Amino acid sequence: MSGIVAVVSVTLDGVMQGPGRADEDTRDGFEAGGWAGGFADAVQGRVIGEHMAARERALLFGRRTYADFYGYWPEQRDNPFTDVLNKAEKFVVSRTLSEPLPWQHSTLLWGDAVTAVRQLRAARPELDLVVLGSGALLRSLMGAGMIDEYLLQIHPLVLGTGQRLFDGVDLGELRLVESVTTTTGVIIATYRPTAEESR
Repeated sequence: MSGIVAVVSVTLDGVMQGPGRADEDTRDGFEAGGWAGGFADAVQGRVIGEHMAARERALLFGRRTYADFYGYWPEQRDNPFTDVLNKAEKFVVSRTLSEPLPWQHSTLLWGDAVTAVRQLRAARPELDLVVLGSGALLRSLMGAGMIDEYLLQIHPLVLGTGQRLFDGVDLGELRLVESVTTTTGVIIATYRPTAEESR
């Protein structure tokens, strides 16, 4: 059976909203977008790059994150992640989108997130899936016990406001598998649920 890995940037107080740009996600009046930009370094790039290249992985998106990534990454040049993202197989969970989707190698998973992802895993058991951001989708999958690994990029920053990764989700104890600290103080920590049955 394939595994699902959540790759998420968070602050020390668990905020995951709008790490990339000021206008990335301004829902509920969030004004602190772009908070992760000043912490990027070569260590972070290497660790995330190695993780993504470790084996072939498909990407799993919610509608908003898919649209945001598609609006940004295909236009980036001289960035190693652009080619990886363009070539990757992408699955998008949505109740409002319709096919064909605009980004190459994209497939729509229509309907309820948990049901759609379970059907995908049953049909394609060889797939490893990576969820990038996609807070609403991620919380649905976490609530159903479907996330096998969390790769958290924990930034040394407290915002006090914004959508938090684990709000409303009780995961219990997680086991730390690996951690790396970057030159800017970001802790890249890999956690797995301690329960034997995480799916």
